Amino acid sequence: MQVFTKQSKIDVPVAQLFAWHARDGAIMRLTPPWAPLKLKWRQGKGIDKGVRVGFEMRVLGFPMDWEAEHIDFHENRLFKDRQTKGPFARWEHTHLFYPDGRKSTIMEDQVAFQLPMGFFARPFLGYVRKELSRIFDYRHRVLAYDLTHYADKVKRQRILVSGSSGTIGSMLVPFLRTCGHEVIRLVRRSNDLASDEMFWDPGKRILDMAAAGPVDAVISLNGVDISRGKWTEKQKQKIIDSRIQPTRLLVEKMAAMDRRPSVFISSSAIGYYGEGQDAVLTEGSAMGDSFISRVCHRWEQASLPAADAGIRTVQLRIGVVLTPAGGALARMMPAFITGCGARLGSGHQYMSWISMDDTLGGILHILENSEVKGPVNLTAPHAVTNRKFTRTLGQVVSRPAFFVIPGWAAALLWGDMGKETLMTSARVKPEKLLDTGFVFQHETLAPALRHLLGR
Repeated sequence: MQVFTKQSKIDVPVAQLFAWHARDGAIMRLTPPWAPLKLKWRQGKGIDKGVRVGFEMRVLGFPMDWEAEHIDFHENRLFKDRQTKGPFARWEHTHLFYPDGRKSTIMEDQVAFQLPMGFFARPFLGYVRKELSRIFDYRHRVLAYDLTHYADKVKRQRILVSGSSGTIGSMLVPFLRTCGHEVIRLVRRSNDLASDEMFWDPGKRILDMAAAGPVDAVISLNGVDISRGKWTEKQKQKIIDSRIQPTRLLVEKMAAMDRRPSVFISSSAIGYYGEGQDAVLTEGSAMGDSFISRVCHRWEQASLPAADAGIRTVQLRIGVVLTPAGGALARMMPAFITGCGARLGSGHQYMSWISMDDTLGGILHILENSEVKGPVNLTAPHAVTNRKFTRTLGQVVSRPAFFVIPGWAAALLWGDMGKETLMTSARVKPEKLLDTGFVFQHETLAPALRHLLGR
């Protein structure tokens, strides 16, 4: 039997730290974004003895179920879960909590495990221990930051979220819940709805806001992925409709409510600015002249009647959100891991990136600060050129990245999509976030990538 241990000091009282683990969303909030693990079901609530959870995971690319049961619980002292089905011959995870004075806690994770196949699995032991170290280092970093900066630091709100299954939405929902908020998810299936789900169909203009009850905030994260495949006329219309129709429907329904939400956060993108070359772009910069610029303009215009109805309205101009769980970074990783990472064209074009952690923190900051309204750039303070991004990512994953995809090849392969999403330069500054006191976890690229990739 092997035992892995990770211990950290968390600067909150033991009762607060222990209770946080019982919140909805805690498991997913602590799951590293690179881990091939997805929560499928749960029987019971919190971390009490007898609660069972099931995950979908991949081992060496093959799908596998991992199921666990909570087998011990002593409030503010420990809880323990054990694998009942999965890749290990044996797995028991004990979470231990030791008060360290009145305002801090020593938290210790102990994992007792045994690999399958006995003696023949010994060559894999070093790899497994290394992966456990990556995972629990990440978990402890996230937990310490969330508990000391976000959880229970804000007024509890009831929040309606659309687009909750997307790359940002799937991370935002557990984050908001572990911060102490209640979240209702709008979904497009009408059967087998969970207690936190509500059906809607923007294409058919179906949304019963009265069924949601009182709502303090609405966050809209709708829109099909613009960066996959060429933009045919049919695909362009899908891009437009998937953004405009949901926004208009939400605004119309909110405006008709007797008790309207206090804030509406509507997605947009830094594509609004178009080609900016080396100029620093702030929320006051002019709209660009491209397909995506025009889409973003219409998208933002669709949200404005909410402001006319007295609802504080924010248009999130989102940059390249970095997470290996989806989006641009996830698509880059296979090439970079195999040493085939490539810069695009000259590499002089600016990429305005932001870590997933700061994306979530920025949205929470906007929810809590009533002075923030209108367009808000959701990017890190320091944009980098594509050349620097390519070099930095290669260094973080310890692989060469010396290939080049010429601009003409990008245009040939991906048409206007390649030109507007890969070759356009946007050096964006998050002026409103900085002016209202938001503190970024990751201002520079290399530390952000190391955190997100567990490197």
